[in-house]
Amino acid sequence: MRDDEEKATSDRRWLAAYVKMHHEKKVRDRLREMNIECFLPVQEEIRLWSDRKKKVERVLIPMMIFVYVNSDEQRSVITLPSVIRYMVLRGEHTPTVIPVAQMEQFRFMIDFSDTPVRFESQPLRPGEKVRVIKGSLAGLEGELIIADGKSGVAIRINQLGCAMVEMQSSMVERIV
Repeated sequence: MRDDEEKATSDRRWLAAYVKMHHEKKVRDRLREMNIECFLPVQEEIRLWSDRKKKVERVLIPMMIFVYVNSDEQRSVITLPSVIRYMVLRGEHTPTVIPVAQMEQFRFMIDFSDTPVRFESQPLRPGEKVRVIKGSLAGLEGELIIADGKSGVAIRINQLGCAMVEMQSSMVERIV
C-alpha cells in the first residue's frame, strides 16, 4: 500500500450525517456506489395491511446515517443533495467523531439481536456495566437498564443517545 493510501485509511473516523426525511436508504445506496463505508441502522419487521403482510426495513434513527470517512470522503459526502449536514456539538465547529468501539458495539447489537432494538435520544442515568452471557448477543458489553418495567441492555453512542434491546437480567453478568 502506498503511503498516501495508508494515511487515507488511518485517518478514517465515524461521523453522523443528517439527511432529508425518508432519504436514508437512497443516501446509503449512493454512498455504496461511491465506495464510501456507511452504516444505516435498520431492522426488518413485518407490516400488516388489511390484505397482506410485508417485510420492510425500518430505519432506527430517522434522518441520520453514519459514515466512516477520511477528510476527502467527508467533503464528498456533504456534497450529496440529500445530505443536510454533519452532527456538530453546540459550540463546536467540526463534526462530532463517534468512537469506533461504540459503533462496533452498536452494529453488533443491530445485527444479532433476536428482539427489536429501540433507539432513545434521551441520555440514560448511569447503570451497571454488564456483559451478555447467553443468547445471540453473547459478548456484547453495555449498561443494564430498566425501561417501562423491563430489563435490557443499552449501548451508548456519545452525543447521540442509546440503542437498547430488551433482555432478561439473567442473561447478563456484571463487569467488575
